[in-house]
Amino acid sequence: MNVTPFSIAQRYIGVREFAGGRDHPFIQWCLSLCGLSTDSSDEIPWCSAFLQHPFYELRLPRSESAAARSWLGIGIPIELVQATVGHTVIVLKRGTGEQPGPEVRDAPGHVGLYAGWHGQYVDILAGNQGNAVSVASFPQSRILGVRRIE
Repeated sequence: MNVTPFSIAQRYIGVREFAGGRDHPFIQWCLSLCGLSTDSSDEIPWCSAFLQHPFYELRLPRSESAAARSWLGIGIPIELVQATVGHTVIVLKRGTGEQPGPEVRDAPGHVGLYAGWHGQYVDILAGNQGNAVSVASFPQSRILGVRRIE
């Protein structure tokens, strides 16, 4: 059996933030892997926190940061055509208008695991997509980095 970060993460598809004043304990635990408090709100951006989980479980390198762009310094850079489902992390720009490039780590971003690509879109499995763990498509033009982490 080949257990990968992707195979662990996909088990959590559908986990979502709790509405109202309650917080999801699993999301809070993921945030704690970034050094945040276990009583942190599930309303703060948690895509990077969710990604910490499968890498932590498999004792693989991880960013240990809640910042999505922190993953640009983990693993080895590869081209999108070399990406495979399993150990490939995709870091995206987030926001509208001009965004800084990958050399700027202290800027908005989004991060998840590569789930495939079609045409000009890349699919990623990530947390905090519509307040849940899900697979979503993003324009390839938003890619800041593709990293293989093993």
